[in-house]
Amino acid sequence: MQRKQKLICDRSATRFWQWGRAVLTLLAMMSLAIACGCGASTEQEALAQEPSARASGSAAEDGGAAGTEADRSGSDGTANRRGEKDSVQSNGAQLQDESGSRETVPDDQADEDSKSGDAERTSSGNADVKPNVPSEESEPEHPFPNRVPAPPLLGAVDWINTAGPIDLRELRGKFVLLDFWTYCCINCMHLLPELKKLERAFPNELVVIGIHSAKFETEEDTQNIRAAVLRYEIEHPVVNDAKHVLWNRYGARSWPTLIVIDPEGNVVARDSGEVPFEAMKAFFDAAIPYYRARGLLDETPIRFDLERYRAGATPLRFPGKVLADEKGGRLFIADSNHNRIVVTRFDGTLVEVIGQGAIGRNDGDFETAQFNKPQGMCLREETLYVADTENHLLRKVDLRNRRVTTIAGTGRQGRGWPGIDFDQRDAVGRPKMPDRWAGPPLRTALNSPWDLWIHGTTLYIAMAGPHQIWAMPLDESEVFIYAGNGREDIVDGPLVPHEPYEAGYASFAQPSGLTSDGQWLYVADSEGSSIRRVPFEPDGEVDTLLGTAHLPAGRLFTFGDVDGEGSEVRFQHPLGVAYYKGCLYVADTYNNKIKVVDPEARTAKTLVGTGEAGLSDDPPRFDEPAGITAAGGKLYVADTDNHRIRVIDLNDGNRVGTLDIPELEPPRTMMVAESGPTDAFSDVRREKLAMQRIAPQHGSLRLRFEIELPEGYKINPDAPRVYRVSVEGEEGPLEREGLGKLQSLPPADGKASGWVVQLPLRSGVTTGNEVLDVVVGFYYCKTGAEGVCKAATAAWTVPVAFAPDARADNLVLRYRLPQSSP
Repeated sequence: MQRKQKLICDRSATRFWQWGRAVLTLLAMMSLAIACGCGASTEQEALAQEPSARASGSAAEDGGAAGTEADRSGSDGTANRRGEKDSVQSNGAQLQDESGSRETVPDDQADEDSKSGDAERTSSGNADVKPNVPSEESEPEHPFPNRVPAPPLLGAVDWINTAGPIDLRELRGKFVLLDFWTYCCINCMHLLPELKKLERAFPNELVVIGIHSAKFETEEDTQNIRAAVLRYEIEHPVVNDAKHVLWNRYGARSWPTLIVIDPEGNVVARDSGEVPFEAMKAFFDAAIPYYRARGLLDETPIRFDLERYRAGATPLRFPGKVLADEKGGRLFIADSNHNRIVVTRFDGTLVEVIGQGAIGRNDGDFETAQFNKPQGMCLREETLYVADTENHLLRKVDLRNRRVTTIAGTGRQGRGWPGIDFDQRDAVGRPKMPDRWAGPPLRTALNSPWDLWIHGTTLYIAMAGPHQIWAMPLDESEVFIYAGNGREDIVDGPLVPHEPYEAGYASFAQPSGLTSDGQWLYVADSEGSSIRRVPFEPDGEVDTLLGTAHLPAGRLFTFGDVDGEGSEVRFQHPLGVAYYKGCLYVADTYNNKIKVVDPEARTAKTLVGTGEAGLSDDPPRFDEPAGITAAGGKLYVADTDNHRIRVIDLNDGNRVGTLDIPELEPPRTMMVAESGPTDAFSDVRREKLAMQRIAPQHGSLRLRFEIELPEGYKINPDAPRVYRVSVEGEEGPLEREGLGKLQSLPPADGKASGWVVQLPLRSGVTTGNEVLDVVVGFYYCKTGAEGVCKAATAAWTVPVAFAPDARADNLVLRYRLPQSSP
């Protein structure tokens, strides 16, 4: 059995994760080199390249399993995005269709992908070096023979989702998965749900730690990362690696990058990109038995002090987009983290709530329909179209009949180009390419649709995941790629390539906002900090109104806060645009400002906002505003991290106010109580005590827990402590109400003894016998290492005789954790 598990580990891990002597030795070498001051800054490296280096670029992500955000140390600062790295072959890079089959890209692109793949293998490991596979006669050897000690997590700016810094030594016995990410990155966003599934699959064997290594300056701020942790509902510790200390120490090169540390504290595997849950689960399913069989795995539950434990409820939760209906006098608000659409009047009067609030994708009436982090919306008469972003769906809301219907998408993230026929292949095995990149809407998988716009009879879609603009006729006959070659970059040119990722065509970088003046479709192209415009004529070309397309290199890493004209203008990750009366208004998200752009003069200036994150009307301060719309001489802004809708009166000196929606409440589905360490007490070993004679006091049994911790440890006062008392039979001295149910103990204040609960007796009863089953669960942590709190459970079976003449007036239950407890 062990041999079989070992072979599975070898096959699955080498396919999805790079490992071997080269990668691990290089990590140690890189740490030493950086400590000695070697290496140039990534920005300098990016800007130092020749313009010709960008002409072909590296292959864009095909939507495969391992797409990555721009390589910080890439050859030109543009995106180094490829499909799954192990699919790079000598005869060309591979594309993956929706069912997992593959497609080769053109030879010239394959050459670029192969070079990029070879370069990354040289610097991050040799994918061909496999773990040791024992012969049938030999005993199983260590599955990771080329492991090296993991560097410490020292040098970070701050820790989030934990009570204090985490020392990897405190996690010995657990697998630790480091996720190097940055919160602007769409690939990082796509990976987070996969990691959440992994954490659910291995709750006691695995700890995920997010290493947030910022791309944008705004992302270096701990408070902004904390807001992102709440917005993305992250349930593991996150470290602010603002200075890229850990990034360099571990040799990360792109977002996201995953690195695995085994229960003995050694780096054993790594990969980059959107590694799917199934691949990660297969890896751990194969690796865990080796460590468990040798007593190296500590499956004690642990707990971290998550930010959401302290986050208060708000009527709106991280609203992403807002849409004004001037004719109908309505605002449609994408209440993104409440998974619903809120409809109000311009004065804040609540009209309607669309969606129950629970994450899901059910169609139905307004009370039962479900969304998952909806973003952009557009309106045609009484039909509201919604980009249901994390469901990868387009939804249609019939406002008259109060019904929600899915009109495009499969509910799975799209990982390819629509229209490719994988059943027909040419002489070299390439699938048949279509005349148009189009497919049936409900059978074509989408990839993070972020915003919508209607022009004529066509719905345009900012498809953030594949860095493209898609479109769908309102008759829902097809959905197709309208603009973008799929490379993550800021490059102008013709709309749609003949081949995937073909150079010489327009490239976008996470398009996130749409608007129009009737002549152009304007795009907030967030990762390139640019405002683009797309023609409605199919023979036209994409043009950068203001941004970085003119730069020979470093286009995705050039940003700032500069008003002015033409090439001197700088934005920082803008997410929203709105055209109104000849002007283009931009939610300059990471600059915490609203800016006004003159499309004819190609100028930009700050309209409102000090640049500092905050919540105030005078002076006007915003916190990462992401959505903007206009009606009746006013701008309405989704002030995302402030959980508010702000109003800017263009006719009153740009005065800023905050919209009050007095009747709006959080959805009931968000009111979830935190549980204790576990309610699975059936397997806990009971200490069986002798009969205890107790004199009841004031009609109740006083139960007192005395817990002795190992030296140097303390109770976590912020963590829940729970207990349960069960009894035999339906009759007895104790009141049965409340027995057998999990109950919370009062706050501990760090004390490990004297926890008291009262169990009421039946009225007038002072004698009789009971057999109690008592269980208590709590968390404790090492003094000075509060970041990691381990769970403990104590249980007793104790017969009790109630007698008024008994000497003891309370039942004391003692439990001693071993001094050698980790």
